[in-house]
Amino acid sequence: MGLTRARIAVDAMGGDFAPEEIVAGAIQASAELGVDVLLVGDEQQINSLVKKHGGKNSEQIKVIHAEDVIAMKEEPLKAIRRKPKASINVAINLVKKKQADAVVSAGHSGAAMASARLKLGLLQSIERPAIGAVLPTIIPDQSVIVLDVGANVDCKARYLEQFALMGTIYSRYVLGRSEPKVGLLNIGEESSKGNELALSTHKLLTDNPQIPFLGNAEGRDVLSGEFDIIVCDGFVGNIVLKFAEAIGEVMLQIMKEELPQGVHGKLGTAILKPNLMNIKRRIDRAEHGGALLFGVAGICIISHGSSRRGSIFSAIRLAKEAIDNEVLEKIKANNQQQLATETHTEATAN
Repeated sequence: MGLTRARIAVDAMGGDFAPEEIVAGAIQASAELGVDVLLVGDEQQINSLVKKHGGKNSEQIKVIHAEDVIAMKEEPLKAIRRKPKASINVAINLVKKKQADAVVSAGHSGAAMASARLKLGLLQSIERPAIGAVLPTIIPDQSVIVLDVGANVDCKARYLEQFALMGTIYSRYVLGRSEPKVGLLNIGEESSKGNELALSTHKLLTDNPQIPFLGNAEGRDVLSGEFDIIVCDGFVGNIVLKFAEAIGEVMLQIMKEELPQGVHGKLGTAILKPNLMNIKRRIDRAEHGGALLFGVAGICIISHGSSRRGSIFSAIRLAKEAIDNEVLEKIKANNQQQLATETHTEATAN
């Protein structure tokens, strides 16, 4: 990207705490991350909030009017077609028209996925998009990306193979893992374990030289740091994601309850504060912001519906990292290489 500032469209009307928390997080991100933010939604409401949160005079904040919103209860595909001027549609159109480099939304995730797929299309050789969530591990400053965590309830083995390829590129260039390790989520380490999907996928991952496949990963291995990429279908992945989020919330609550009370408690808490902040940073889902929608021809970050300003800030940071590291371009190049290899193999066989 050189010296060009990343331009990130933010669906300001999406989420349980929209638009205020979305606007506040976006303004913070613009100031601290050096990105241009395009806030999409009700112009009057957003302008009022921009003024309230100190972004009025910033040249890096732009408001794009969208007159409609897709509610959480609406059926996604019907809604995005019935409401072409909904905030998520307008935001994704900005990416399609090259007026923004990425889009961030904490609104209806199904609508965001459907809109991105219809308007941006899929990358060459990718048959299904996948949501990749970055989770902390027990190893400090080392994350694992789990995909798919909800885009595809039912999968075929070749879809998981494609997820593994995209996850490998992301892990290598964004998470900084020079030799990433891919694991297939399964009920046992042995290659003979699992259902038909797991067995078929294991063979594809083993046979693909572009995938650094380490083997099966059990549930206890997801956050162990032993793997950098975990692949699974969206049904299982979504359960894993929600469980991991719940564990983080439970741990934070237990810490609050177990800290001693009174004067001595306050003194102890003050001494432990740096450690407690580090623990919160590692396990709080707000620190991870959102999940990248892999496979579409554009950068799309899907945030949790209950996102507040901290989560939105982190989601914009995630989008910026994907832009700066040219993840989309690298996935495209890898797909072309994979396609060329398959074509050569077929030609040789014939």
